[in-house]
Amino acid sequence: MSIQRVRRRRRPRDPEEPSFEFLGKIWLLTVEKEGWRPPKGQRIVEIGPLPIVAGEECSAQYMEAILNPGMTSAIHDHAGPEAWYTLAGETCLETPEGKLVGRASGDPVIVRGGPPMLLTATGTKLRRALVLIFHQSSKPATTVVHDWTPKGLCKN
Repeated sequence: MSIQRVRRRRRPRDPEEPSFEFLGKIWLLTVEKEGWRPPKGQRIVEIGPLPIVAGEECSAQYMEAILNPGMTSAIHDHAGPEAWYTLAGETCLETPEGKLVGRASGDPVIVRGGPPMLLTATGTKLRRALVLIFHQSSKPATTVVHDWTPKGLCKN
């Protein structure tokens, strides 16, 4: 995934390439080959590679996430990888394999699809992030699960 910041809203080169306003800026998010560059705009970050299955039909769900410190998600899973880029604050994601932490100005976070997870906005600042769930088209992007109990690795 490549995230670019563009100076003005422009028509994407195709309908699969979304641009939207978030935190007072216009963002262009693309799923492209490694190293791809847009003709205009400023590259902010390249995220990937995403752990996907070749030949599988996938859909992209892009989201902006704003959470107060201490807020948590429901325990859930995804039918494909989730990636996020933290612009402000901090996020901790617990899975059965351990925890992943995303911080402002830090590396993007990528988690494979499948395992149950619990996301917690940690730290003391409002968490703001751009999120992609690249899921199997035949399945919902997110499913709430009830058969896993987190160990509490992401306490605020």
